[in-house]
Amino acid sequence: MSREDVHNVWREAFAGAPFVRIFDGSQLPEIKFVANTPFCDIGCSVDESAGMGIIVSTIDNLLKGASSQALQNANIALGFDESAGMR
Repeated sequence: MSREDVHNVWREAFAGAPFVRIFDGSQLPEIKFVANTPFCDIGCSVDESAGMGIIVSTIDNLLKGASSQALQNANIALGFDESAGMR
């Protein structure tokens, strides 16, 4: 698979996920991009000749790992927009 193939699969899989951002370019996600946000950033590098890829994802553990995850889940459970109160 090429990097573009991986990105296409991710775009389809995360199409309805408002807090997932896919890095399409050569730059990989970094903690500083998600600090103090509820986002999960995902990127990859692919070595097509070896058939291997490196996938990098970043989250702010205090937000996505705990408080904003709880709010997002409560919003979904109560029928609200899942991003309500998080932006």
